[in-house]
Amino acid sequence: MLILLAVAVIAKNQSLMVAVGFLLIIKWIGLGEKLFPLFQQKGINIGVTVITIAVLTPIVTGEIGFKQLGEAVKSSYAWVALGSGILVALIAANGIDLLKNDPHITTALVFGTILSVALFKGVAVGPLIGAGIAYFAMKIVTFFSNLNG
Repeated sequence: MLILLAVAVIAKNQSLMVAVGFLLIIKWIGLGEKLFPLFQQKGINIGVTVITIAVLTPIVTGEIGFKQLGEAVKSSYAWVALGSGILVALIAANGIDLLKNDPHITTALVFGTILSVALFKGVAVGPLIGAGIAYFAMKIVTFFSNLNG
């Protein structure tokens, strides 16, 4: 974890620094045995909830309303964004099951996310959407493999 913290500092990635620091503090004060299983079991759902709150906040504050929605449907970019949002949510839904049921895939996805966050200024939503993309790719490979016999 200290290596990850060093990578986060070198890459100037605040999210990774906070995450690693938070986990180290939890471990050092002796709450790891109680909290780490909770984070593993519920962390993705908690994270998705926090992201959903952030996305919905402009609606609650009135920054986005029916007027903006009406204007958005007139834009081709808004239709692309709508389709992308639907596609990503559907892909990520399959990723949740993959993360729960396939530990070695989870390890690879988490490592890929850490690399992306640390080296390429990625955002740590990677494991969920990454798992969905991996699931989708696996299904494509399976489909074509079955065609060949």
